[in-house]
Amino acid sequence: MKLTQETLTEKAIALLKQLISIPSFSGEEDKTGDAIEAFLQGFDIQTERQYHNIYAFNKYFDESKPTLLLNSHHDTVKPNSAYTKDPFHPHVEDGKLYGLGSNDAGGCLVSLLATFVHFYDKEGLSHNIIMAATAEEEDAGDKSLRGLLPILPKIDVAVVGEPTLMDLAIAEKGLVVFDTVVEGTPSHAAHPNDNNSIYNTISVLQWFKDYRFEKISEALGEVKMTVTQINAGKQHNVVPAQVDLVVDVRVNDCYTNQEIADMLQREAPCKMTPRSLRLNSSCIDPNHDLVKSGLALGRKTYGSPTLSDQAALTCQSVKLGPGDSTRSHSANEFIFVDEIEEGITLYIKILEGFLKK
Repeated sequence: MKLTQETLTEKAIALLKQLISIPSFSGEEDKTGDAIEAFLQGFDIQTERQYHNIYAFNKYFDESKPTLLLNSHHDTVKPNSAYTKDPFHPHVEDGKLYGLGSNDAGGCLVSLLATFVHFYDKEGLSHNIIMAATAEEEDAGDKSLRGLLPILPKIDVAVVGEPTLMDLAIAEKGLVVFDTVVEGTPSHAAHPNDNNSIYNTISVLQWFKDYRFEKISEALGEVKMTVTQINAGKQHNVVPAQVDLVVDVRVNDCYTNQEIADMLQREAPCKMTPRSLRLNSSCIDPNHDLVKSGLALGRKTYGSPTLSDQAALTCQSVKLGPGDSTRSHSANEFIFVDEIEEGITLYIKILEGFLKK
């Protein structure tokens, strides 16, 4: 019997309820991994597993064709203290499916899984399809998509499932976090000191506030640099030798993270040390056929300020999925059931337009 989209959608929503009921904090996704494997195997799809990353290839995978990756994650953050509902009790109220991970990114994940099932045994597609349900996205762990990519075939383009209201995020800002030191001369508070590290910090903070990066992205706008933490001193009568700052830099697609680090280390009036340079910005050509297929269906494009597993990819990629990112990590997280239904329909239509090119 042919599988209808309605039945496939019902099974996807049932899977999401199952995933919500299973705690799957980053690094602890073994049981949700089992559930995702069982879902795909229920459609006679062979699955592969690396740690808690579950992946599968379309039935007619052809090494001579380019490859499309469908990716979303099944780990969650821990529920915050403001929850009034049981975060692991999936239930529907007024059309909203409540539960931890429902919006970020369970709705996207099950919608992409349903879409993969839909295309799994289709012949004559322009691209191969790999479905990857991955772990450790929330903490950018080593056993996330980043750890899976080296064992996958070459990826030419990707759809990363994150809640975007099914609009196409054609660019995503990267991130560099800097540990920053403003130095001075330590002394007793009772003695004169013209090199007080705390006072020196006043001009440094002003420098960060006023600094502007020259290149502005059409999709992502300016690079945004923000001082987010400050720490100094241990007792009232001692002038500290240094003030420690943390600086958060959201990088547009006009710069690499290395370029940002080189620039700030050269120009800043303090010592700056990047924690990591691996979370680069991501983008896709606005004229890419995948984007055009979405635009033809009336979807909008935009630039996203938030990070996702796109940062692990070197190929062109688009972030796209049901749900609203403003609900992510919130108390009493939810996704509308009809957002999932629409997500599956739109994913399929967008890929139908793209895979026939």
